[in-house]
Amino acid sequence: MSLGTERHLAVHTYGDPDASPKAYLQGGLHAGELPGPLALHHLIRRLDAGEDEILGHVMIVPVANPIGQSQVLRGAMVGRFAESDGSNFNRGFPDVSREVADVVAGRLSTDPDANLVLVREAIADVLADRAESATSEIDYLRVTLMRLACDADLALDLHCEEEGLVHLYLDKTLWPAEQRLARTLASEVTLLTDVTGSMSFDEALGTPWRHLAGGAAEAIPAGPVVSTVELRGAADVGDALAEEDADRLYRALQIYGVVGGGEESAAEDGPALWAMPVEGMERVTAPTPGIISFRVPLGAEVEEGQPIADLIDPTADDPAEGRLELTAGCAGLVYARRAQRFAPTGATVAKIASDRTTASATTHLTD
Repeated sequence: MSLGTERHLAVHTYGDPDASPKAYLQGGLHAGELPGPLALHHLIRRLDAGEDEILGHVMIVPVANPIGQSQVLRGAMVGRFAESDGSNFNRGFPDVSREVADVVAGRLSTDPDANLVLVREAIADVLADRAESATSEIDYLRVTLMRLACDADLALDLHCEEEGLVHLYLDKTLWPAEQRLARTLASEVTLLTDVTGSMSFDEALGTPWRHLAGGAAEAIPAGPVVSTVELRGAADVGDALAEEDADRLYRALQIYGVVGGGEESAAEDGPALWAMPVEGMERVTAPTPGIISFRVPLGAEVEEGQPIADLIDPTADDPAEGRLELTAGCAGLVYARRAQRFAPTGATVAKIASDRTTASATTHLTD
């Protein structure tokens, strides 16, 4: 987009490119979120060691957003939103569902395996056309990432909160069948999503399959298992944690049959998992500016009306009147918090996963 510059994606691949199943993993789509890229660094090292046979095909993009990585303002990376147009790097991925449906119309059969090949080829062809018509480097990046991942059986997009527990976003149609993924990755809560139209990376990969399954009488195979994986908070960066995450990602590759040795890595059993509709996620927001003093830690189970933080105005004439109690609007699990301890008006102070729809209900696509 500027003279004298060009950008590259580093892509690590293992196994036969034509083999299945295929796993695709990427980190750093929000460029400043570093737990994912570091975990993938350690996963690459482990795959390079060759301790188990590659049964399928593994593709890893450790830094999925070189554009965002180049956005450095006064020493700080600003990698969530594009400086050129203000868009969120994890929004606006192409929705190719209607074009794919047109391509396969009249060609689907009763053979799900044949349909799987046909639909994947159609998605790849449509995305290739989109790449030709992309008019900005951001659009081209989005299409390129989708082209790399569109034939995957398992696709994981690694992110993080400001402060947070390990948690997943997973299409509600994949639950409870894919609770093994949540167990393997040690997710402390899984937020079950529906189509929103905002086209995050995970939604864009799954939407063509959902569109076909909703409108065709033929045998439409299940689409890919796609998940946004939140690896704690932005400051949870270090080799020890990253090695643990890489080990869990490696076990996921084994459980999904991409890497050998999965017989010893089953994660089907265990205690009940927290799985909540994303519409039940409550944002506790700051009605006025102030300094945040939390009363409960991450992972706390709270009741409706329970105080979770105080918002403090140190400029108040009467210090007793300069404190505002923030309470939970619903019972649930505190799974994410604001890292900066000053909140401007309207800022999200904490997020609570609940099994009910709340007044502040939203989806992760508005984050």
